[in-house]
Amino acid sequence: MAQKRDYYEVLGVAKGAAEDEIKKAYRKLAIKYHPDKNPDDPSAEDKFKEAAEAYGVLSDAQKRQQYDRFGHAAMGGAGAGAAGGFTMDDIFSQFGDVFGEGSPFGDIFGQARGGGGGGRRVRRGSDLRIKLKLTLQEIAEGADKKIKVKRYVTCNTCSGNGSKNGTSLKTCHTCNGTGQIRKVVNTMLGQMVSSSTCPTCNGEGKIVSERCDVCAGEGRLLEDDVISLKVPGGVSDGMQLSMSGKGNVPPRGGVAGDLLILVEEEEDENLKRDGNNLVFGLHVSFIEAALGTQVEVPTIDGKAKISIDAGTQAGKILRLKGKGIKELNGYGRGDQLVHINIWTPKQLSTEERATLEKLRNAPNFQPKPNKNEKGFFEKMKDFFQ
Repeated sequence: MAQKRDYYEVLGVAKGAAEDEIKKAYRKLAIKYHPDKNPDDPSAEDKFKEAAEAYGVLSDAQKRQQYDRFGHAAMGGAGAGAAGGFTMDDIFSQFGDVFGEGSPFGDIFGQARGGGGGGRRVRRGSDLRIKLKLTLQEIAEGADKKIKVKRYVTCNTCSGNGSKNGTSLKTCHTCNGTGQIRKVVNTMLGQMVSSSTCPTCNGEGKIVSERCDVCAGEGRLLEDDVISLKVPGGVSDGMQLSMSGKGNVPPRGGVAGDLLILVEEEEDENLKRDGNNLVFGLHVSFIEAALGTQVEVPTIDGKAKISIDAGTQAGKILRLKGKGIKELNGYGRGDQLVHINIWTPKQLSTEERATLEKLRNAPNFQPKPNKNEKGFFEKMKDFFQ
């Protein structure tokens, strides 16, 4: 699968481009690559859809903010881009109004939607929003999840049009199937044309003469649906993923909304996240710190054995390379930082106390910090630079 191009690059605008500039760039590309204007160019439709996908994200303030932070994974980490699953009808429905009624290009989009410049607009269903809890291991590596959601899906009995057996439909006599009523009004500036939703068919263009027995004329049913979701490694708490076309379908035909997934990071018992790095606090006795030892520490991949050198001081930080979180939209990976804490016993037996009393004044037990040794904050600063 080809790698997606940067949305700003697709539209040919800078990252800080204003809303009007983005709309103008999309309008220009949509006209240039419209399939009806390029019947002999098979790639025109792909470029047309690519421009619509880019505009669908960059014209939405919330989606644009997520895209600027996390790139394509924020919009397409769920297996489909924010607009990548759109059909041509979806694009005309959602973005055709960029050209505005009365625009010289309005007829192009109206005809493509089927019905001239005043063509019936394809309706879009509502979005669904859910929360998805992920463990630190799932966030670190990415995960394939199956999500059970209750959503409106198309009624198979009537194929979504709400009529009995899907055939009890007739064209609306008021609007002749366009879904709109056009009126010509004489003003001092001349004749003005206005359009409004047909009151007879509510803009659907069709009249149901006999309702479907299964969905009672709704054209949709509320059902439990199991959706497969591919979560990219490196997502973070509060990040929103999007799956195009996995929301609710509207009544009696149209395109489904999106499924919006809010990531919630479950707290790990041992490991704490700091960006793409993981931090673990290791307690060792001052005897182990003095003599050196080998210990096992938890990682996202299981246990790992590390060596504690003789003479290790409290606050020392050991780095386990590549044991952290994958970089979102990249190939890098963070590290695991092991922070050494020296455990001091709170209670001593008589024998233990006597042994330590003998060593109290021993030369090697007197604190002699090296002036060249960095403190804890300096060490942490070095690790995170």
